[in-house]
Amino acid sequence: MPNDTILFRARVPAQRYEKAQVVLNKLGLKPSDALNMMLAQIELQQALPFEVTTQPKPLLTAEEQGAEWTEAFGAY
Repeated sequence: MPNDTILFRARVPAQRYEKAQVVLNKLGLKPSDALNMMLAQIELQQALPFEVTTQPKPLLTAEEQGAEWTEAFGAY
């Protein structure tokens, strides 16, 4: 049935949950909403909706940030 649901339980650090809850509250979301959104993206993309790596990309310099902005939105 399309309306079948399951109860999903997970252990997370309390401090992480509380910090995330502050952000989710600002967005008007519950933790279950955020989890449902992530699972929907996994389903759609057939992958995680974010990159998981041990080699993070370097931060952009101010000049690179400016170039990215101009490319995306035009001159300021």
